Formats: sequence, structure tokens, C-alpha cells
Amino acid sequence: MKKISQHGQWSSRLAFILAATGSAVGLGNIWKFPYITGENGGGAFVLVYLLCIFAIGIPIMMAEIMIGRRGRQSPINTMRDLAKEVGASGAWKWLGWLGVIAGFLILSYYSVIAGWAMAYVVRVGSGVFEGATADGVSNIFGQFVADPEKLLAWHSLFMVITMLVVARGVKGLERAVKFLMPALLVLLVLLVGYAIDQGAFKEAVSFLFSADFSKITSDGILIAMGHAFFTLSLGMGAIMVYGSYLPSNVSIGSTAVIIALADTAVALLAGLAIFPIVFANGLEPGSGPGLIFQTLPIAFGHMAYGSFFGTLFFILLVFAAWSSSISLIEPAVAWLVENKKMSRMRACIWSGLVTWIVGIGTVLSFNITSNIKIFDKTFFDVLDYLTANIMLPLAGLCIALFAGWVMTKESAEEELDFKQLYLFKTWLFLVKFVSPVAVVIVFLKAINVI
Repeated sequence: MKKISQHGQWSSRLAFILAATGSAVGLGNIWKFPYITGENGGGAFVLVYLLCIFAIGIPIMMAEIMIGRRGRQSPINTMRDLAKEVGASGAWKWLGWLGVIAGFLILSYYSVIAGWAMAYVVRVGSGVFEGATADGVSNIFGQFVADPEKLLAWHSLFMVITMLVVARGVKGLERAVKFLMPALLVLLVLLVGYAIDQGAFKEAVSFLFSADFSKITSDGILIAMGHAFFTLSLGMGAIMVYGSYLPSNVSIGSTAVIIALADTAVALLAGLAIFPIVFANGLEPGSGPGLIFQTLPIAFGHMAYGSFFGTLFFILLVFAAWSSSISLIEPAVAWLVENKKMSRMRACIWSGLVTWIVGIGTVLSFNITSNIKIFDKTFFDVLDYLTANIMLPLAGLCIALFAGWVMTKESAEEELDFKQLYLFKTWLFLVKFVSPVAVVIVFLKAINVI
């Protein structure tokens, strides 16, 4: 019998695509993908990355959506019931727990960084950075993160707007992404237009798209493999729970391909918006997260209409973070509603409150407790390392193994419903053999074994 989610379902395929793309597009898309593309061969790296997306990202995404739609519950209950359905060990429910906890921990520190973006909307908009020197911008950032009260206030505000959306259920999620994703695209296009007019656009295009195959190294391939896995929001229960709201008549395969390509397109557009400004001002393109909060404000402070377009840029960051954050907490909320018989509002209050409390650890790790280290890492660094390098790859590996080796071939074929048999056989081969091996390699790379 076909199950029905007690939480409702997406009204259309487009709603799911917007929601899943919103989950995938986050702060990392805005700076990380363009940067690693430029450093690893430009267009040549993009080709390698797309191959990795089709070999790793899309097969695992299809598996996660398929598992979610098959179970129609929170990831924990879905894994428990699907394992029982095929007579497998009940221990598979811990895969659900792994994803839920990973998403919860990621949101606890993600909210703090998103709060920085919200604060910078106000700062850039009020002209704080106009004419500022590099030292001046660095001092502003240093003073900001050294103030736990300010960080806590912005962290709290971001958590509130996240939970307000989640509390409204699937309809709330859908309404949010139907606004956030088109708004994000419009902002990106406006910023690209500004970059064309004010920046070194040709230099940026060359940095991103000139295919230099001599720069493709084994390390670059590992970077492409890792980003292909992480960029699609896999392994944290978000895609699985979103899949549980997907109507039965929607094609999982073509939908996953569209989401992956949309995620890549947004990342490349972000590069075309950022790097012309970076190059026009002689700034360092490889400064990672510092590019956002310490480098770009210098550029916006010295360019025509810089305050206006700088404000738009940080609004873009907030929207990208917001669309991701609502998916990170949804699995936990769904489980509380299903297992503790809570109303959705009460489940949101409790899950949001606990996430907020854990986030205080990240707030303090930038100031009061910055000298307290665990294995030479601050609280924030520990959470980031634990989730990105251990929990997510492990969850992604288990999803591939469950879909390829534990679920029956008939169940997978029924859910995926490919029109051509060779497409199903290709997916099955990738998810059984190629994706697991690739994720293990990504995992070993992440923990510095290779």
C-alpha cells in the first residue's frame, strides 16, 4: 500500500524542486564553489565536478528522495519501517538518527554565521564601510565577533525567523521557498549586472571558465568529489524528509538532475557576481569565508553605489542561509510530531530552543571561550569538523548501501519508475558500487588519511 505523510505534501513538482534547491544552496555556494573552481582549472574543473555530480551526488540524492517517499515519515521512522519491510536489522533506524542529529548540529552553528550576514545587511546599508581601509574593515569584523551579546542577538533573530516558517508545516515551507528562491535568483542577476558594469568581468570569466587541464590534479579531483557530495545537502535527513512530501506521480530521476544543475548554476552565478569585484579591487580571491565578511566590504566601500549593492549581496546571503536552515530542522520537528504526539508549533518551539542553546556554544567560541580547545579546536570548529567530515559522509555512504543492497530491486524500480530499463540499471550500478567507493574516498580525504 502507498503511504501518505501525515505532514502533507508538496503541491507540485516545482515546489519540491524549489525546496530541495533551497536546501542545497547555502553560504558555501556563494564563495566556496567559485573559489575552488578558479583554483583548480576553471572550466576543466567544472567538467570534472559535473562528472562527479552525476556519479556521486545525483545517484545518492535519488536514493535519499526515494527512501523518503517510500517511508513517508521522519528519517528515523522511515528507516525503521523500510528495514522492517525487507526483514533487515532494526539498527538501520540509527541512520535516520544520524541525519537528524547532523542537521540539528549544523543549524546550531549555521544560524550564528547567518546572523553575521543579517548584521552586515544593516552595517553595509548604513554606510559603515564607505571609504574604509582593510585595517578598518578587519577591526569592524573583529569587534563584532568579539561581542557575544551582539552575536547572540543576531543568532536568536535568525532562529526565530527559521522556526516561524517551519511551524507552518509543508505549506509554510512551500510559501517560503516560492518567495526565497526567485528572490535569490533576481538578486544574483542584479549583482551580476552590477559586476559587469563595475568590475573586471572578463578576468572573472577567465578565472572561472578557462579550461586549464594542467591544473587538474588528483587533489583537485578529490575536491570535486567532495563538493559534489556536500553541495546537494545529502546525508542530513533534509532531502529524505522533503522526499516524504513528494507526490507519487513525480519523477525522482529527472527532478534530482534539475536540482543538481540548478545548484551548480547558482554557484557559478555567484562567482560571476563576486569575482569581477574582487579582481577590479586587487583583492585576494582565495581568502575563503574572510572574502565575505572582511574582503568584499572593502570593495563595496570604494565602488559607485557600493552600499546599495553590498546590501543586496548580504540580503542574498541571508536568503541562501534561510532556505537551507528550514530544511535542517524539519527532520527533527517531523519526528517530534510523529513520536511525541506534539503539535507542530510545540515541536518547533522545543527543537528551535534546543538548537538555539547549542548555538550559544558557537557564539562564545569566537570570544569568551575562544581559548578553550578540544583537540586544538574551538567548540565551533569541533561541530564543523564532526558534521562535515564524519557524520555526513557516513550517512551518505549508508544511504547508498541501503538503497543499493538492502531495499529490494522491485521497490526501488517502483519508486524511481524509469521509462527505460537501462537508466535504472545505470543508477543501480552507480549507487551500489561507484557512489559508496567515492564517498569512502571523500571521507578518508576529509579526515586526512589520504
